[in-house]
Amino acid sequence: MNILEALPREFAPMLTPPDARSLKRVVCVQPHPDDVEIGMGGIVAALANNGCHIAYITVTNGDKGNLDRAASPEETAAIRRAEAQAAGKHLGASVFYFLDHGDGALDDTPALAREVAEILRVENPDAVFCPDPWLPYEGHWDHIVTGRAVSYAFQMARGVSAIGYYFTAKPNAVMDITHAFERKMEAVALHKSQIDPPTYAMYRAYFEAKGRALGERLGYGISEGVKLLGRVHTHCFAEASDI
Repeated sequence: MNILEALPREFAPMLTPPDARSLKRVVCVQPHPDDVEIGMGGIVAALANNGCHIAYITVTNGDKGNLDRAASPEETAAIRRAEAQAAGKHLGASVFYFLDHGDGALDDTPALAREVAEILRVENPDAVFCPDPWLPYEGHWDHIVTGRAVSYAFQMARGVSAIGYYFTAKPNAVMDITHAFERKMEAVALHKSQIDPPTYAMYRAYFEAKGRALGERLGYGISEGVKLLGRVHTHCFAEASDI
């Protein structure tokens, strides 16, 4: 028995993840203009279907990534902004913030945290989502800085009650996205500057197989998961990985 199982029952609400299905307002933060669709696009679509208000924050302009090698960084940034808005709207997002940091240039976690916290105070969401910066073997610094900055912003913006990590190895909130899977993949496909047909085919096969394996034990179809934590779990709480 671990320490969480040994605690009295009255502490159960403190020691379980928030209920993702009850979220009414969320902010999804992505390091690059396609990360939300790839990392949690099905969950975004499912939340939108439930009437949830969804805002996006895109941290970098993605100006270094384009299948068209002839495109300039400025052209690429403009294309990727348009793709981010189109894909987000397709999933149900209605508000978009672009911080326009250079692709691959993030290095100041506290400064980025302050930028994100200001938006969180405006949006006043129930939860904020970002990549898991503690994902084993994650080597992309933009993802690590963004995840840690959002975690810090979550502490600063006291009105937000939960933080969710996508691209995580330890999901604790799993949603059935069977009805939203096609919409997720349609949104992924809108990132034409990034995803060629072979890559799209690989993504589709991978996400469907992963989603079915994730949902199998819950009796779901295709599923998607995040690591969802409450405020008590994100500061001086050694058992957070067990929540």
